[in-house]
Amino acid sequence: MAVGVGVLAASLTLSGCTTNEIVFLDLPSPVTKEGVIIQNLWQGSWIAAWVVGIITWALMLWAAFAYRRRHKDDTPEQTQYNIPIEILYTVLPLIMILGLFFFTARDQSEILAVSNDQDETVEVVGFRWNWAFNYLDQDAYAIGTPNLPAELVLPVGEKIRFELVSPDVIHSFWVVDFLFKMDVIPGKRNVFELTPDKVGTYAGKCAELCGVDHARMLFTVRVVERAEYDQYIADLKENGQGGLFDTGLSNDDGQMPDERTI
Repeated sequence: MAVGVGVLAASLTLSGCTTNEIVFLDLPSPVTKEGVIIQNLWQGSWIAAWVVGIITWALMLWAAFAYRRRHKDDTPEQTQYNIPIEILYTVLPLIMILGLFFFTARDQSEILAVSNDQDETVEVVGFRWNWAFNYLDQDAYAIGTPNLPAELVLPVGEKIRFELVSPDVIHSFWVVDFLFKMDVIPGKRNVFELTPDKVGTYAGKCAELCGVDHARMLFTVRVVERAEYDQYIADLKENGQGGLFDTGLSNDDGQMPDERTI
């Protein structure tokens, strides 16, 4: 009965999924080189969790069936210790946890590695309640308005260095299709690099509750060819957005010289 209910529940759950969604656990397709690493880590973790879950459920059902009371006067055999089994269920979870830790630490160190060979550097400024993007190598900036979310334009196939700063409260820079997010913390300059490898438009948002208008902290990421990127930078400068947006922060350490709200 329990097995039938489980199969029915799984069938109903998966009936609305395409084959691709089932295979990839409904994760977005990676659009950055680093996203492939993240996707593989998530898929491996889910597979490990399913294996453990299936074994656990099977043992529970087997124990309930094999050791069920067959007669009212049955008294089960009383046991106090089973050293081999106790060692087994102590060692196996430890091995699994160490394995998950190893793969997570390995992939995280690769994803968060920062080099000095980036093609472009973008300073991401999260402030209540919008975003600004300083293109440090191009001497130009883009900023959102209350009615028009900010737009971040990136060249495809080039390594981008992101430097995240905030002059007020904690925000979180999240581009859903990048399969990655990082907190934007006052007094700290968080840095990461990635290489977008698919042209397209992607949604971004703040993933940290930061105040009354948190829900309006949206932005758009456009990944374009290099020629279109160069034209975008030229258009910013022509529209008076040359130079850099004043964050009120030191470029060296991300510290605020004084308390203020942009």
